[in-house]
Amino acid sequence: MSQGRLEQLRSELDSVNLQLLELLSERARIAQEIGQEKEKQGVPDFDPVREKKMLDTLVEFNQGPFDNETVRHLFKQIFQASLKLQQVDHKKHLLVSRKKKQEDTLIQLGNTIIGSGTPVMIAGPCSVESYEQVRQVAAALKEAGITVMRGGAFKPRTSPYDFQGLGVEGLKILKEVASEFGLKTISEIVDPTHIELACEYIDVIQIGARNMQNFELLKAAGDVQTPVLLKRGLAATIDEFVHAAEYIVSRGNTQVMLIERGIRTYEKATRNTLDISAVPILKQETHLPVLVDVTHSTGRKDILAPCARAALAAGADGVMVEVHPDPATALSDAAQQLNIPEFHDFLANVKKSGLL
Repeated sequence: MSQGRLEQLRSELDSVNLQLLELLSERARIAQEIGQEKEKQGVPDFDPVREKKMLDTLVEFNQGPFDNETVRHLFKQIFQASLKLQQVDHKKHLLVSRKKKQEDTLIQLGNTIIGSGTPVMIAGPCSVESYEQVRQVAAALKEAGITVMRGGAFKPRTSPYDFQGLGVEGLKILKEVASEFGLKTISEIVDPTHIELACEYIDVIQIGARNMQNFELLKAAGDVQTPVLLKRGLAATIDEFVHAAEYIVSRGNTQVMLIERGIRTYEKATRNTLDISAVPILKQETHLPVLVDVTHSTGRKDILAPCARAALAAGADGVMVEVHPDPATALSDAAQQLNIPEFHDFLANVKKSGLL
């Protein structure tokens, strides 16, 4: 083959490459439109029946020189790229996405701002058991400079025979004690019909791990303007977690915080597996504040401080920990709650790192 002929063929190939690029770009634009239509109709992104039909048609009309398996492989790569493009395009449209809103969402609780770059410590008992119990914890938190207290009034438990919480009476206790000590409160709500009632008593509605995909509860939380603390589900992917937050924000409530509380794996050394990597990923992909619950993720008092430091080092906007005046007599999570002296030691340990 002469040099002239070689250059001519290369020139033809370059021209075909450009034609292919133009066709692929046109295909990608159509795929994006299909993705938008699927989103409107609630249709899944991936349709294996449709993909098989397209591949079978391509093979039927294949005249070589590529064999059928090569044609299938090449077009599968194109299909996968188009599907990925649809998913990326969908994420751009999520209201919680960093692509939709660059600036961080800030949650103001009195004089405390969550998401401002200054991490916060949130503490309190697993369950509200009595006025005196909550008051003892609140006094200790106030002394330590903590401004936000957690406490469970409604307790979704694994066993129906375990303590289920004091319900509305627990919310009233929280409000009374918080008013006395000037604290802001967080408590879990499990029933959509209780959302408006909760707004009368607490400052932040918590949606727990077991209810992360209770979509009616998410919608109800989205219909009010009270801040929401959304916990990651026991086996939820980060994508599922983000979409659960989208349920709330899409209804009009933009005051949403995310909290990593560990996911269930085969590991038995801790109660759950703390996914530290979720913190920077959520901070990059969303504009919402991200916190870490070190108590439920580990279930071990001996490693709470290093896990809290790790969370803050990863960029968490705050840490949540459970505190009880007498953990041995606690009606829930007795083994993992700190007593008040242990909490002071824990707080001093975390502060020593300079991260809080």
